[in-house]
Amino acid sequence: MSAVWDEALAAHEQAQSSARVQNSLKIEREDHKLEKRLCREVGRAIVDFNMIEEGDKVMVCVSGGKDSYAMLDILLKLQKRAPIHFDLVAVNLDQKQPGFPEHVLPEYLGKLGVPFHIENQDTYSIVKRVIPEGKTLCSLCSRLRRGILYRVAGELGCTKVALGHHRDDMLQTFFLNMFFAAKLKGMPPKLVSDDGKNVVIRPMAYVTEKDLTRWAEVRQFPIIPCTLCGSQENLQRKQVGNMLREWEKKFPGRLENMFSALQNIVPSHLMDNQRHDFKAIRATGVPDPDGDKAFDAETFSEPALPARAVIGIQPQ
Repeated sequence: MSAVWDEALAAHEQAQSSARVQNSLKIEREDHKLEKRLCREVGRAIVDFNMIEEGDKVMVCVSGGKDSYAMLDILLKLQKRAPIHFDLVAVNLDQKQPGFPEHVLPEYLGKLGVPFHIENQDTYSIVKRVIPEGKTLCSLCSRLRRGILYRVAGELGCTKVALGHHRDDMLQTFFLNMFFAAKLKGMPPKLVSDDGKNVVIRPMAYVTEKDLTRWAEVRQFPIIPCTLCGSQENLQRKQVGNMLREWEKKFPGRLENMFSALQNIVPSHLMDNQRHDFKAIRATGVPDPDGDKAFDAETFSEPALPARAVIGIQPQ
C-alpha cells in the first residue's frame, strides 16, 4: 500500500514540475514577443519620422520612471542592430527632491555600461517657493527642467534629445489641449525645441503604456517615484488618462482608432481658416470624391490599422 502512495506522490510531483516548466516556457515566450514588439514599434517610429540619423549623438533623458528606463533599454538594443552608427548618452536631472535616492540611477547606468551624466540642480526649492500650496506644480517644474536639459544637450554635443513619452501620453495631450486649451494640438513625435537649438524626438510614439508597464516588470527596473507631483491626484492629465483607460475597457480598439486619427487629418473638414481657405471656395462643377456629402447620413467603417513593417531597423 505504501508503494502505491509513493508512486502516486511521485507522479503528482512530476506533473507539478512539468506544469511549472511549461508555465515558465510560456512566460519566456510572451516576454520575448513583448521585446520584439517594443523594438519593432520604436524602430518603426524612428524610421517613419527620421528621428535618428547617421552620426547622431542622442541624449536619452532618464527620470527613473518606467517609460524612460524602457526607452533607454530599447534604444540600446536597436543601437546594436541598426544599419547606421549613433551614440547614446543617458542624462538625469537630479532636482534635489527630499528623499530622492540619488545613488540608484548612477549604479544602474554604471552596470549597463552606457555613458551617462547626472545634472544636479535644485529646482525643487524654486517650485515649492513660487507655486502656492495646493496648486499644480508640473508647469513650472517642466519649464525649468526643459531649459536645463537643453543646456546640457549643448554642453554634451548631443544632436537629438530623446524623451520617453508614449502613445497614451500623446493621446492625453491631444484631449488636454482640446478640453482645456481649445486647440486641436497634440504631442509631436519630433520637433525643434523652443530655443531653436535642439531636435527633440519621442521614439516610443507608437508604444502603449500597457506594454511599458509589463516590460518594467520583466526587466525589474529600479523605479524612482516622482514625489514632487506624484501625489497630486486631481491633475487634469490624470483625469484624462483615467477617461482613456475607461474607454479602452469598454470599447477595445478605440484608442488605436483615435491615435490613427492623429495621423489622418482632413483640414478641409475642420474649421481653421489658417489651415484651409474656406473663403475662396466656389462651385467648380467637377465631382470631388473628397467633397462633403452634406445631405447623406453619417456612416463610419472601421479604419485599417497601420502597417507594422519597419524598414532599416529590424529586431532579431
